[in-house]
Amino acid sequence: MQHIRNLIIAGLAAFMTAPSLAQDHIPGKVEIPFNRYSTFAELEGHLKDLAAAYPDLIELRSIGKSGQGRDMWLAIINSKKTGPHESKPAMWIDGNIHANEIQGAETVLYSIWYLTKAYGVNEDLTKLLDTYSFYMLPCVNPDSRAFFFAKEGTPHYPRWNQRPVDNDRDGLVDEDGPDDLDGDGSITQMWMEDPDGRWRRDRDDPRIFTRVAADEKGDWTRLGQEGIDNDGDGRTNEDGPGGDDMNRNWPGDWKPNYIQYGAGTYPFSNPETRAIGTWVYDHPNIAAYQSYHNSGGMILRGPGASYLSSRYPQQDQRVYDEIGRLGEQLLPYYNYLIIHKDLYDVHGGEATWAGETLGIISFTNELWTAGKYFQRDNERPSDEQMWTFRDKLQFGQAYKQLTEYDHPEHGKVLIGGLNKYSSRNTPTFMLEEECHRNFAFTMFHADQMPVLSFERVEVKHEGGALWSVTVEVRNDKLIPTRTAITARRGIGTNDLITLEGAEVVASGSLANWRDKTISEARHEPGRVQLASGVGGRSSVIHRFYVEGARGDRVTVRLKAEKAADIETELRLDTE
Repeated sequence: MQHIRNLIIAGLAAFMTAPSLAQDHIPGKVEIPFNRYSTFAELEGHLKDLAAAYPDLIELRSIGKSGQGRDMWLAIINSKKTGPHESKPAMWIDGNIHANEIQGAETVLYSIWYLTKAYGVNEDLTKLLDTYSFYMLPCVNPDSRAFFFAKEGTPHYPRWNQRPVDNDRDGLVDEDGPDDLDGDGSITQMWMEDPDGRWRRDRDDPRIFTRVAADEKGDWTRLGQEGIDNDGDGRTNEDGPGGDDMNRNWPGDWKPNYIQYGAGTYPFSNPETRAIGTWVYDHPNIAAYQSYHNSGGMILRGPGASYLSSRYPQQDQRVYDEIGRLGEQLLPYYNYLIIHKDLYDVHGGEATWAGETLGIISFTNELWTAGKYFQRDNERPSDEQMWTFRDKLQFGQAYKQLTEYDHPEHGKVLIGGLNKYSSRNTPTFMLEEECHRNFAFTMFHADQMPVLSFERVEVKHEGGALWSVTVEVRNDKLIPTRTAITARRGIGTNDLITLEGAEVVASGSLANWRDKTISEARHEPGRVQLASGVGGRSSVIHRFYVEGARGDRVTVRLKAEKAADIETELRLDTE
């Protein structure tokens, strides 16, 4: 009887635990809501909480200060038990270089949160973090993120950093920016009744103004964004806070401001971009690069300009294409695109700097897309459909009702319209899915970084004291240890294969195991540089001829900047 009772209890326990095992929910030590956006101060708090909760996986480090003195918080994500982060291939991930593109920071924060809470629970992500390390910087532009939440803005403003710039060239800086006249936290539109106006107000929906035909007169004039002429020069909102577009401030194909607006005074002239550049240059183990922007639903790769197309050899394009096309499957309504060809020219961009100057496989994701509003594959939503979304799914939270205001220059005006959360940023009830899908795409990219192994080894007695030692080193991943661009342009350090423990008299590479000849290494045969590295999903075969006695032990090593070093010990013997 007791035996039957024990079986019943065990069965009930299994039944009660089965649903939780079947779910994909992974409990974490830190609860972070991803149905809202975090201020920069809240973002700092979340990062510090995560670092305290996962000390064996997260090292939180300030890699520099912003222009206004805020910390540039980098989370080094690494399983310390499998080695230091510098000893593994690493992926750089950042977001929110443009202040109005706030969900980039949320996506990086989500990536830190999910990857660490899944360690030891999810087999795939555990293996990923045992194999690779990650450098994650949620917010590249902390000053303007703080500005975005604390002060007025639009869906497109502020984009740049907070470096004071005299935009109207009157000898003063930042003296005539937008004014939040109605105090709602957003810069909306101003309208003035005008019998000669070019706009007509919709009778059925007074929120909507329609431009009239050239031969017609309207009832309203659009005065532009909310604000006043603060400096008395006859213009409004022409010299607001900021700044430089920090995604134009990188050394790769940088152009001055008169060619590429917002470029800054010189490459890395901003402390934020300089801090990132210093870290990346100091960590040549970075083999993959990801930056998050918004919007448009794009997975972007270089070149940033057509004349740089030769910087992308066919071998590298195949890597980009496989990752990008899988991304289109993971990210509905996103398109895999080439920056200069499908968007516009970008000079001095971050991801193109990483891809074209450093030879790192690099993507920029433009988060959120019009197709996500109604999740249909048809054309872009009409204005009527968008008002349905705002009214019925967002309950009017993206719109400020038009209200009268006594303007000091224009008299009675109407102020209102779409607020700063109305278009570019993911609606909060859809934010977690957006974060997760982009996290999954980036983890797929990360999982393509090189992993080396000795696939086959052979020791053969050639007569007398001469032996041959042949090894095949394989890279099972898509990304090579040295991309074609790094090999062609001599970027970074060549891979190095060595044999120690015996005198190497000659060595060289083989095309295959049946090859009767070798491509001889004429200098330092025991220490051979592999300029092309080990290709993606391929191998290199190298043969050493050594002099030694039977039973001697030799060690073959392969060192690579963008792969974990490997070695094997062999005995000079034919058995």
